[in-house]
Amino acid sequence: MTSRTRDARSTSQFSLWAGLLLTLAATQVGCNRAASQQAAPSLELKSSSFTGDTIPRTYSSCDHQDGAAPELSWSAPPEHTQSFALIVFDKDSPFGFKFTHWLLYDIPSDKRELPENTPKQEQLPDGSRQGKNDYDRIGYVGPCPPRGTHHYVFTLYALDTKLNLPSGASKKQLMKAMNGHVLASGELVGRFQH
Repeated sequence: MTSRTRDARSTSQFSLWAGLLLTLAATQVGCNRAASQQAAPSLELKSSSFTGDTIPRTYSSCDHQDGAAPELSWSAPPEHTQSFALIVFDKDSPFGFKFTHWLLYDIPSDKRELPENTPKQEQLPDGSRQGKNDYDRIGYVGPCPPRGTHHYVFTLYALDTKLNLPSGASKKQLMKAMNGHVLASGELVGRFQH
């Protein structure tokens, strides 16, 4: 056997083993990702204020007002839930980032809904607190995109703690405080066209 034949055989065997190891690693990553996705329970989040998946004009900010916050309700959370947090953003924002329309946190764990037209106060009577949206205001500001159809993502998080952030927190501060505390989440997407 020539050295060239041996080198070719060694290279071929190495390529075979390398390919096998890469396949096993990719399979393990896929399994881990699937397991972590299965491990995170989900909440069912819905709104009787929407017409199908369309956000009616009442809940928009197109009439020189902030609009009324829609009614939201959700399913029972996992055991050990201590509070909820809600983030609403426009995923089609022309600004190059997800434009935040509403931040609400420290929602009591026994709540299963938010009434229509939640007051735009820093702290609600039940202890819930509201952060500053990307309009630099407290409370909900409805959609009114410059053009086209935009999708507004309402995400509710069940948390294993109360965040105790002060009112007026930013989305960045809220996300940082929630890190490692999310037990489950639910998403509702509403469309609005101006």
